[in-house]
Parts: sequence; structure tokens; C-alpha cells
Amino acid sequence: MEDLRIGVIGLGLRTNLALSAHRPGKGSVVAALCDSDPAALKRQAEKFEAKILTEDYRELLDRKDIDAVIVMTPDDTHERIAVDALQAGKAVYLEKPLHITVEGCDNILRTAMRTGTRLYVGHNMRHMGVVRLMRDIIQKGVIGEPKTVWVRHFVSYGGDYYFKDWHADRTRTTGLLLQKAAHDLDVIHWLAGGYTTRVNALGDLMLYGDLPRREPGTPRPEGWLREFEWPPTERRNLNHVIDVEDVSVMNMRLDNGVIAAYQQCHFSPDYVRNYTVIGTEGRLENFGDGPGDTVKVWNTGPTSYRDDCDIAYKVPDAQGSHGGADTGIIGEFNRFVREGGITDTSPVAARMSVAAGYMATMSLRDGGMPYDVPPLDPELIAYFERGQV
Repeated sequence: MEDLRIGVIGLGLRTNLALSAHRPGKGSVVAALCDSDPAALKRQAEKFEAKILTEDYRELLDRKDIDAVIVMTPDDTHERIAVDALQAGKAVYLEKPLHITVEGCDNILRTAMRTGTRLYVGHNMRHMGVVRLMRDIIQKGVIGEPKTVWVRHFVSYGGDYYFKDWHADRTRTTGLLLQKAAHDLDVIHWLAGGYTTRVNALGDLMLYGDLPRREPGTPRPEGWLREFEWPPTERRNLNHVIDVEDVSVMNMRLDNGVIAAYQQCHFSPDYVRNYTVIGTEGRLENFGDGPGDTVKVWNTGPTSYRDDCDIAYKVPDAQGSHGGADTGIIGEFNRFVREGGITDTSPVAARMSVAAGYMATMSLRDGGMPYDVPPLDPELIAYFERGQV
């Protein structure tokens, strides 16, 4: 079996994913690299054996010796690049979020269906051990039928990861309740077995709006992802545009009646996701979200607080970035490009997470007014549920 020849478009913060895809002799090889920044292109090229280097992604799409592309460019470029790649007949791995608007997402899905080109969206948390463990517990009926899901997302490095570059500009992301929360909204939908139909949200730019910013056109500080200021009020050199919220809370009603809530803060001291799922016969909660951490279940009672729980599950060990998720998701993508079929990730689910986050962002900027999530064309749903056949 020959290696898939993959072209990587965008060599920023997710380059580790490209490294996971570069496995010569084991299924896939990164044969081409593209980035609009010639310095980044030169720097990252040293990590690969790729001989094809370009600053224009369209050059990759014209090459017959490239089987698929991995798109990891800023969020606002996803629609244009994905549509071009699908029309060129290149299988596409598109990093989440699918796009920054509902309309853009739907255009990508329609293009994939019209061309028949395979589309895969990089919601790698579906391959994280803690998420798969929680889903297995739910599917086994250990807590009964899920009725409500609560997620708290503590983002200690938020001021570094999201407020020192383009993520802080709503024209590039819509907002962090879409960009950052797209992962968790997708997980909520996966665990609960339904999609959000109605949302309301509140949020604000509480801390990073008043801190020192860089002048337009100046580079990010040297060591910006290796040296972290503390407390958060000591952060400097933020992006020259900051108009996204650093705190947000969101309520959801799903199409199966489940009620869910999501909370996000970008200046907490720790970086962790905490999930609670309550069913008709118990509840689960994760304590830590990496390999070796614990998911606890309480399914007897009623009692007062019990730290020891009824069942404790260990998150399985894993190797590689994102708790082994990047390796798992690249493996599934390679199989999908070769064989097609159903995958754990879902373009429909990716669209629905964006739609929920987008409408929640509209709500929080409208004083918490409830918003309905636009439905997706049933023909598109059917196409992707058939495995893009």
C-alpha cells in the first residue's frame, strides 16, 4: 500500500498535526507544504522531507501527485480554501471550526456533496481518551439516559493563545464562543446524542480589553508561546485588535430535549475541561482531561456529597499530542480517504457546533436574547450520514 501524498496548507500552531500525518512507509507522507509566510515555510520545512514548497495553496491543488490536503489556516479562510480544494478533487482535512459563519459552513458542505470529494473535519476531541471514555460509560447505560450536560472550560493560557494574535479579532473568528468552544459544543452533542436548536448566552471582555497592545503590523513577541506572564493582568504585547469576549456562559436546548450549559474563562490559573453529565440513573464527572486522569460515576443514592463515588474509571494512557488524539484522527482520515465510509468525526456535527456557537455569540451581543439555530438542509444531512455516498 503506497503512502497517501498529503499537502499541508498553513504551518501555524497546529503543525504537530502535520507531524502526525508524516509517517513515511506507514500510510501517509507530507509531500508538500504551503504557508503565506516564507519564514514559517522555511522554518517548518526542516521538520519534513517535503520537496514541494509554495506560498500559494492553489499550486498544490493543481498538482496530480497530491492526494489530499490538510487545511490549518486561520478560521476566516476555511470556506474559500476548502471550496477550492473540493472543487479540485482533493480530499480535504479541514481543521475545526468548519468556518466562522453558518452560511460558510453550509457552502462547504454543499460543495462536498456536489463534487463528491471527500470532506473530513478535524474535531480531534472525539479521539481524546477522556471523551471516548465518557461516551462509552453513557452508551453502556451506567448513568441511564442523559438529560443534562454541564461543561466548564478553564483556559489559563487564554491571554497567550487567543489574545496575542488573530484569534482576538472577531472578523477572523466571530468570537471565542465559536472558535474555542466548537470542540466542547461538538462533544456535548456527541455525549447527549442530539444537536442544539435554541441558545442564549452572556459574555464580556472583562480583562484583556485594557491591557497593552502591539502596534498594527508588529510581530508577536519572541517566545510568546514559551514564556507566560502571571497574573493575567501582567500580560503585554496583545493583538492590536481585541473585540472578542474573554468570559462567556451559554445555555442550550437540544433537539432530543437535553438541556446543556457551557462556560468559558480565559484568565483562570489552570487549563482543564470539566464535564458533568446527569442521566436518569446517575451522573459522571471528569477530574482532569488527560491520560491517567479519572472519570467518576455516582449511580446510587440519594446521599450527601461522596468524594469516593460508586465507580472510578481511569482515562487510558496514550502517546502523541492532545492525549493521542492527533494520531487517532490522522489514522481515521487516512482510512477515510482510501475507503470512504462512516467516521467518528462528522461534517454535519461540525456544522452544528459552529451554528450553536455562532447563534450564542449573536445572543450574548444582543443582551442574552434567545436565538434559534438554523436547521441544516435534510439532503445534506442524509448525504453525510451515508458516509458521503
